[in-house]
Amino acid sequence: MLTRKQHKLLLFIDSHLKQTGFSPSFDEMKEAMGLRSKSGIHRLISGLEERGFLRRHHHRARALEVIQLPEMTDPTENLPSNVIRGDFSRSSAPPHKIPLYGRIAAGLPIEALSDTTAFLDIPAELTGTGDYYALEVAGDSMIEAGIMDGDYVIIKRTNTVENGQIVVALIDDNDVTLKRLRRKGKAIALEAANPNYETRIVPAERLKIQGRLAALIRRYH
Repeated sequence: MLTRKQHKLLLFIDSHLKQTGFSPSFDEMKEAMGLRSKSGIHRLISGLEERGFLRRHHHRARALEVIQLPEMTDPTENLPSNVIRGDFSRSSAPPHKIPLYGRIAAGLPIEALSDTTAFLDIPAELTGTGDYYALEVAGDSMIEAGIMDGDYVIIKRTNTVENGQIVVALIDDNDVTLKRLRRKGKAIALEAANPNYETRIVPAERLKIQGRLAALIRRYH
């Protein structure tokens, strides 16, 4: 799922690449999106990268690669107004089977759940190299990032993440949460994407990164 702003930026980047052969500058993206600061563009690009629609080539200037474009959802379907459906139905690659650790791992460290018997089949396009697992989202703390209660988030297992990425964080070895990470000196800020939730500041030594958001799956019944 993409937010409307993510979808608009993705289409702009794709159009610019096709017309010029290189990525738009941050100033061009900022102007196209009507945003006042580059930080908003950084957040949108991070979201597109996390969901598998965009690849950012680090250490190269203006190097963005569009991996795929989503199809607009059926207008009669009852989707949130700020969400676009991603369509993977035409994929020819076999799905990947990854472990499903429940609703945000039930408060346990991810390592403690390595013997799970539940698995989730996901489109191959949503993963790259590395180790992945899935969690079911509990609550509405990340709704403005397009992540809803009951969604399945696909997590790439890593303890190295960048500022602004959405991560699975383990606090004090017993509290697992899905939040956007910001480093603030020797502390870590875990930001919700819902104004009803406060940012949580945690000393860095009390926090372990269990992985970062790679993709999201939403099922309709």
